[in-house]
Amino acid sequence: MSYDPNNIFATILKGDMPCHKVYEDETALVMMDIFPQSKGHTLVIPKAASRNLLDADPAALSALMPLVQRVAQAVKAATNADGVRLAQFNEAPAGQTVFHLHFHLIPVYEGVALGAHAGGRANDAELAALAKDIGAHI
Repeated sequence: MSYDPNNIFATILKGDMPCHKVYEDETALVMMDIFPQSKGHTLVIPKAASRNLLDADPAALSALMPLVQRVAQAVKAATNADGVRLAQFNEAPAGQTVFHLHFHLIPVYEGVALGAHAGGRANDAELAALAKDIGAHI
């Protein structure tokens, strides 16, 4: 399968669709997941076009991973989570629903079950506040 330059994340990266932006630099856009599995669920989306990890440029991955780590630390600090789950899916049978490489940083809270992947839509005001709080820790 080939990369679709009109996928939803590519559209967001082009500025043609809004998002709750946490942070942006030359390598990636960090935004809130609008269908979070827990409070503070954040996405790191590289600007380099690739369908997923399987076809990503290793140099782009190398530049991206320090940011993934920084965002994970910021998510944990901003949400007071007990831990952070890193998830990344490759192809539909593995659970990938948007075919642009992205990393999920999902705060985990002791004794609180995670919601379903792509479950209910979050409140926009809450997402905006979380984006600001997480961004302040990056």
